[in-house]
Amino acid sequence: MTTPIYNKEDQVRYLKDRLELFIEVLNQMEPETTDVEDIDRLIEMVDSIEEKFQSFKNRPDEEPEA
Repeated sequence: MTTPIYNKEDQVRYLKDRLELFIEVLNQMEPETTDVEDIDRLIEMVDSIEEKFQSFKNRPDEEPEA
């Protein structure tokens, strides 16, 4: 399990890194050889990024005290 990210700058960096990875994967795909499973993986990546964005959006700016 990963540690939650509360710092907004770190959250943005995380999302940017994930989007960059998505773009890299997309750019490496060849339209002639891409199949439905490849498209499904892309959709899963986008869904995962969206879920993380929503998680960050709803997370307080500061870590809760223990």
